[in-house]
Amino acid sequence: MENSSEIAFFVLGAYTNMGQLKYLYFILLLLWYFSICVANTVLIVVIFVERRLHEPMYMLLCNLLVNEISGSTSLYPLMLSQMFPDVHEVPVSWCFLQMCYIYMSASVEFCSLAAMAYDRYVSICNPLHYSVTMNTGRVAVIIPLVWLYSFALLLLHLLFVVNLKFCGNVINKVFCDPQLLASLACSVSVVSSITELLYTILAFAIPFALIMVSYIQILVVCFNTSKENKQKAISTCTPQIVSVSNLFVGCTLTVFETKIEGSRLPDKVRVFFSVYLLVCQPIITPFMYGLNLPKIRHACKKILWRKKVFFLQESF
Repeated sequence: MENSSEIAFFVLGAYTNMGQLKYLYFILLLLWYFSICVANTVLIVVIFVERRLHEPMYMLLCNLLVNEISGSTSLYPLMLSQMFPDVHEVPVSWCFLQMCYIYMSASVEFCSLAAMAYDRYVSICNPLHYSVTMNTGRVAVIIPLVWLYSFALLLLHLLFVVNLKFCGNVINKVFCDPQLLASLACSVSVVSSITELLYTILAFAIPFALIMVSYIQILVVCFNTSKENKQKAISTCTPQIVSVSNLFVGCTLTVFETKIEGSRLPDKVRVFFSVYLLVCQPIITPFMYGLNLPKIRHACKKILWRKKVFFLQESF
């Protein structure tokens, strides 16, 4: 029996049988990762440059966009580096680092969306108290708390993982999936199981419940308001609703892929289900907010117009 200190590396088993398609996959993944970084960075810069967007809602959005880039970085570099080698070995330290990145990013994602849902709840349901309840000073406290809370939960989860004894080192994924890492353990103690359950509740269940409660309250208010206010509320909430819905779909696919035996699912389908959230969520967020929020659209047009005028002046 081997323990984690004796295992020098984990083997990612989902990269087999790619053949010549690995070159196409590499190009597509590289372009996708580049698009994620560019799309999120553009919105971050727009929010930073345009003073009219220095409001709680857009500050929280900026935090979410930073997390999308961070979460993508936990997946794509390792995937790209594993495309061409014949042996897909990942050092134990790198595998645990990726796992920490993924868990941290997922927790920050849920907590950030919960904070944004609360922001919309106060704005729509208690507009007269919005400037007091949600101001830039308070948001400047909320954002670090989201990251510190997520980091504290990550340390809690590491208590569950760090002492596991592994009886195998083959992970049938394209990344170091935390659930499969746990499944490779020779045995899991009751304390470790309780720690894992507690982490799931604190990192995902509670933020998701807060999101649902906030939007239920928003929907109740929308049904009892004027058509104009209803449309305004829906337009500002649509991106968050899409993000939360996509998270729900991604979590469902992940659970489905984990519970169903590998032989029942084609390899490519299983891989797609396992990376759906890490692939789709980071690109959905910037495009949904960029296309649906009028202030961001106007700010983008304004900045582009400034650059156009500047280049025209320089040319003459």
